[in-house]
Amino acid sequence: MMKTGLDVRREYDRSVLTEERAGMDPHGFFREWLVEAEDAGEPDHNAMMLSTCGPDHVSCRVVLLREADASGFTFFTNYNSRKAMELEADPRAALTFFWPGLERQVRIQGHAERISAAESDAYFRSRPRASRVGAWASDQSMEIGDRAALEEKVARWNERLHDSEVPRPGHWGGFRVVPVSIEFWQGRPDRMHDRLLFRRKDDGGWTRSRLQP
Repeated sequence: MMKTGLDVRREYDRSVLTEERAGMDPHGFFREWLVEAEDAGEPDHNAMMLSTCGPDHVSCRVVLLREADASGFTFFTNYNSRKAMELEADPRAALTFFWPGLERQVRIQGHAERISAAESDAYFRSRPRASRVGAWASDQSMEIGDRAALEEKVARWNERLHDSEVPRPGHWGGFRVVPVSIEFWQGRPDRMHDRLLFRRKDDGGWTRSRLQP
């Protein structure tokens, strides 16, 4: 029988997740877990799966978290991209973080909104110059003949912007996912995992409940 790699099974036993440890501030607890993932050497610890609702189906891709605070979870993209157009049409979104080395997962549900132009400008200025040029050169999600054609576009924009500070194009900026629920998952032995779910209340506070695995 051909080996598929699908029969892998291991126990999760690195840590526990208690109500006392999590507290009642899911944003603060998330930041603690994010720092612990970085300290543990998790590759791309700020990578997250972003799920959006299209007219006929749900789509999912990996993006990078660039800001996490009490207002939400921020990432940046081309506003003409598929993900952005789907969010403009239907702002419902879900985020998933997975840190396998720590046996942890965080799932977030909420709605996405554009951040301010000033916030997008500030982050754009912090990017490497080549990335800023790329934001002008790439018509994200549009088809192109081959790699050479893409590199030619980049070269043309490099020439056009060679003595410029490379301002942010109007079609590029950030979205913030404002959460309505945040679930923390910690792997445990025998698949009896710990799951704590926070739900936002109308007054801005949070409820917390434990879910069965």
